[in-house]
Amino acid sequence: MISVLFVCLGNICRSPMAEAVLRHQLKERELEEKVSVDSAGTGDWHLGKPPHEGTRSLLDRYGISYEGMRARQVLINDYKAFDYIICMDSANERDVRKVFGSCSEQQTKVFKFMDLLPDKPGNDVPDPYYTGNFDEVYELVSEGCGKLLERIRREHQI
Repeated sequence: MISVLFVCLGNICRSPMAEAVLRHQLKERELEEKVSVDSAGTGDWHLGKPPHEGTRSLLDRYGISYEGMRARQVLINDYKAFDYIICMDSANERDVRKVFGSCSEQQTKVFKFMDLLPDKPGNDVPDPYYTGNFDEVYELVSEGCGKLLERIRREHQI
């Protein structure tokens, strides 16, 4: 099974939104048995908490499930457990690479979400915890997850 991990700061806004959206897209294409999806944060402030109310409200609006999702922190073991580790911003990527340290020889498995959207301005997915703009993040996440799914299908012939 191919595995994807989305990473943001607290694992309550951007990365759980991406996890839920990609799961939804996989289910629509009947690929949920071929690709697993998870999310984590670099910080430990929200461990065990459900996604942020803004994320939940937006996902509810689009009929996308976030059932059972709880914040967790990225772990060194995640490097071997996941094929794709996608960070929501530059600081998340830097922090993830610190966690993985010398085990991250294969640097291409860790990359920024906005690398999936090279035609969009900016290097980072804005954090709606601070901006309050969950709709902007959803638009980026929805399009980026579609691009990621295309990439996975191409790289793994599924």
